[in-house]
Amino acid sequence: MTKRVLVVDDHSLFRDGIVSLLEAAGFTVVGQAGDGREAVALTKSLRPSLVLMDLHMPIMNGLEALKQIREEAPEIKVVMLTVSDDESNLIESIIAGAEGYLLKHLNSQAFLKALEGLQRGEVAITRAAATKVAKSLAEISRQKSKQEAGAVLSDREVAILHLVADGLSNYEISQRVSLSENTVKYHLKNILQKLNAHNRTEAVTFAMRNGLLDKP
Repeated sequence: MTKRVLVVDDHSLFRDGIVSLLEAAGFTVVGQAGDGREAVALTKSLRPSLVLMDLHMPIMNGLEALKQIREEAPEIKVVMLTVSDDESNLIESIIAGAEGYLLKHLNSQAFLKALEGLQRGEVAITRAAATKVAKSLAEISRQKSKQEAGAVLSDREVAILHLVADGLSNYEISQRVSLSENTVKYHLKNILQKLNAHNRTEAVTFAMRNGLLDKP
């Protein structure tokens, strides 16, 4: 149960409002911090079950504090509570290990509902933010696949694929790279297998879409 809470924000008036809301809902606020460094120190000493953390703070920002807390006390849940709806901040926070990312303009009912879900093992995040995270993680996965696909092609295979993309025949490629035509065919067979392509056109299309021909 995430009932012991540390509230971290550099605006004391906002902290006071959050503390009052949490205590009225049955949470125990074990401490408050005004910057990331203090948050890390209090997390070590107070061992809260939940840290509500602002993103932009002096001395140490919330993201850096989150990373340190994850390293030193991974069992403690951290939810970013911020005014920033910047997608990069959202994604970076989730990747760094935050169990939630809530905007400060949420009404009190939605805020408490998100924390209730956190106690059930859910991520404290709005539906719109969850959609952004899903899309961004899918893109990260796609980029990783691109890198892995490109990594399996040798420099020679990339060079040959460039020439295929230029419309050269096997014979013309063999003359350009000083290899026998049979050797060129062998390389092309390997390229098709590595890229899971059925023909030259499919291989070139895949390579162009995924940046494999960006290599010189």
